[in-house]
Amino acid sequence: IDRYSRALDQAIMRYHAAKMDDINRVLRDLWTAVYQGADIDAVEIRADQEGTPANRSYNYRVVMLKGACELDMRGRSSARQRVLTSLLVRLALADSFALHCGILALDEPTTNLDRDNIRALADALGDLIRVRRAQSNFQLVIITHDEEFVECLARHECAEHYWRVSKDARQHSIIERQSLASSF
Repeated sequence: IDRYSRALDQAIMRYHAAKMDDINRVLRDLWTAVYQGADIDAVEIRADQEGTPANRSYNYRVVMLKGACELDMRGRSSARQRVLTSLLVRLALADSFALHCGILALDEPTTNLDRDNIRALADALGDLIRVRRAQSNFQLVIITHDEEFVECLARHECAEHYWRVSKDARQHSIIERQSLASSF
């Protein structure tokens, strides 16, 4: 049993390392395609192992790379860089674990964000949409009450329309297709 336990542990460790390599490869590719700045070459996820093989855990952290220099992003990156990294990490995880799933769903993404961070989120999404537009299965679903956020997205000309849900006098839902160009 001990031999099989060690073999299983080694297989799990190889799988973890392979998935981390895959996630970081996708993340580097996405970062290079989307990020417009010259101050960060790439972002990656680091997994620091803690504990013993019998009681192993990982501490995951996101690092930014510039040349041979590696720094933790926490406390050293702008709001736009953090927002973009968050989106790209989600896409890299989906690509690595969901057979290149192209769906990104955001439910009230601007909750608790100030205006600058809302604009940074819209800018990051606009950049991401431009890069992923050629991907045949890419879909972005955003549920929001924040019309300023929708207006910021509209400025990026990344979509032609959106769906507005409202209630009529009898409290029945009305779903209307709205043109982004004419709305803002």
